[in-house]
Amino acid sequence: MPSRSSTHLVLIPSYNPGPGVLDTVRAARAQWAPVWVVVDGSTDGTAGQLQALAAGDDDLTVIVLPENRGKGSAVLEGISQAAAQGYTHALTMDSDGQHPADLIPAFMAASQAAPEKMVLGKPVFGPEAPALRVNGRKVSNGWANLETLWMGIGDSLYGFRVYPVAPLIKIMRANRFMRRFDFDPEAVVRLCWAGVRPINIDAPVRYLSAEEGGVSHFKYLRDNTLLTWMHTRLFIGFVLRLPMLLVRYLMN
Repeated sequence: MPSRSSTHLVLIPSYNPGPGVLDTVRAARAQWAPVWVVVDGSTDGTAGQLQALAAGDDDLTVIVLPENRGKGSAVLEGISQAAAQGYTHALTMDSDGQHPADLIPAFMAASQAAPEKMVLGKPVFGPEAPALRVNGRKVSNGWANLETLWMGIGDSLYGFRVYPVAPLIKIMRANRFMRRFDFDPEAVVRLCWAGVRPINIDAPVRYLSAEEGGVSHFKYLRDNTLLTWMHTRLFIGFVLRLPMLLVRYLMN
């Protein structure tokens, strides 16, 4: 039987993932209740398939957005509705099958033991992982750790993680960024600035081939340009916050 919680839910933002999303959701539901899916304007027919799946499962909720807004916007919609229902934490995972559903209970347990912290997945890559993606994320990780004075971000991009909902909502509503591919790295940096410390747990990541149903919306030039602009903004914010961060660093 899956573990059940009135404070912690699984939140899956989903945009045109293909039919494999049904396996992802079933795998998450086998481990946890409740599970929420935010369909971010998908046009591949999966919204209807997910709604049909939820019709027979009281612990599965499907929220359908009328147009694509981006991952961060989908997460914000989900956690805002979750907070209104009394949930305090959300474990986010991708809809495409890359993330390890069997680790949901371990991540939730770590969060329940230290609810003031965020629990970050630290990816363990298989041999199929594209070298360009594996090596490229080292740049983002280096910037994220500099911008937080090495508060302990194991990986800034891996989206399998547990967030405390209240501080994340406050941060996202205070600025207009973090709405698309920039959500994951900016969220951890800004949460660190807000005093939410990370716990890192190793977690495998799968890069599925097209034959296995893998779907990627990553656009190398577009998304790396977005990340460059994001880290430019964050570095400016880091400089402005440096005195406060130094005090915090010296006190720990």
